[in-house]
Amino acid sequence: MDYRIVSADSHLEIGVDRWAHRVPKEHRDRAPRLIKLATGGDAWLIEGQPLKIVGLELCSGKTFDEFEPTGVAYEGSPGTGSPEQRITEQDLDGVDAEVLFPGIGGPSFWRGIANDDAYRAVIRAYNEFLAQEYTAVDRNRLIALGVIPETGIDHAVAELRYCARAGLRGVCLNAWPAGRTYPSEADDVFWREAIDLGMALTVHVVLRHLGGAKRGESLAYPQQPPPDMSPVGMDPLKRMTTWNQGGGLNAAQLVFSGTFERIPDLQIYFAENNLGWLPMFFEQLDMLYDRNIHWAARYFGMRKVDGRPSDYIKQHSHWGFLNNPFGVKVRHEIGVDKVMWASDFPHSDSDWPHSRQVIDAIFAGVPQTEVRQMVCDNAVRFFHLA
Repeated sequence: MDYRIVSADSHLEIGVDRWAHRVPKEHRDRAPRLIKLATGGDAWLIEGQPLKIVGLELCSGKTFDEFEPTGVAYEGSPGTGSPEQRITEQDLDGVDAEVLFPGIGGPSFWRGIANDDAYRAVIRAYNEFLAQEYTAVDRNRLIALGVIPETGIDHAVAELRYCARAGLRGVCLNAWPAGRTYPSEADDVFWREAIDLGMALTVHVVLRHLGGAKRGESLAYPQQPPPDMSPVGMDPLKRMTTWNQGGGLNAAQLVFSGTFERIPDLQIYFAENNLGWLPMFFEQLDMLYDRNIHWAARYFGMRKVDGRPSDYIKQHSHWGFLNNPFGVKVRHEIGVDKVMWASDFPHSDSDWPHSRQVIDAIFAGVPQTEVRQMVCDNAVRFFHLA
């Protein structure tokens, strides 16, 4: 297909009734379900999770003063219909294809299902629906991402292989593949398999497991510090990174866990992070690394890296942005080949059906060769669309 504009981050906002029948009968009662509220709006009822009320996720096509955080239903809303309808909506927006991440009731919440077999059955049912039904209408334009279970590395690799066999182009991670709160060598078999299979690896904004209050959760530190450590030194990596936006900590975790060094071909896409903060993040990460690594190495055994931490991130990480004019201005400090425009349709950050006008505005004065990279070529290359 001759692509001109690709949204590298849109969402598949559909009711669970479209695919729940694929969950085996013995597990179907534990699958997520959609309920109707007194407001007339829809909400997701998911085991082990608070009610997920549909609202700002379905505001595309409305004016800002019409946005509503509740009382919103799937039926009749843009972006919630059949795959054929979705293609028509792409045409209205002047977009040739969309990378489709899960929606509000998606896999980041399904881990609330306590029974692992039922949880994995829900994951497989969704991935089957994507591969056999939704994307089958037009695999060049509907680039839906499979999801990976969080029940151990063997299950993660098995589902990755299924997604590849089924014809999906990539997967969206919600946690590190081995299920820990930090990346480790246990994940490496997953990364290598994804590279061998040609599967794109993505994170939507940030992984669900960011590491909690306990010492050492953002990395597997080789040693424990003294019990009387100052609270600001409880986790060196978070000390260096947690002032930033979204995926910055996850990218730094991959640096300091040695993952990028062990898997030099690994490339990962952090969607919907925007760009304007990244040059400052790179600057501060390198500065704070120099300032903190010596005590972190003494008391935590934190590994030192060769060169600047930001260089690893620039080499291995890709970033998605929406209507971010300032981010476009600083694109060269990130890498024009590492950034991808997205519409976020049908969420409230989307400008559907006016994405072409937004593109013209945020890329005003940018050379057309660079515009094409950011709105098309980078996504085509990363998701193996050509």
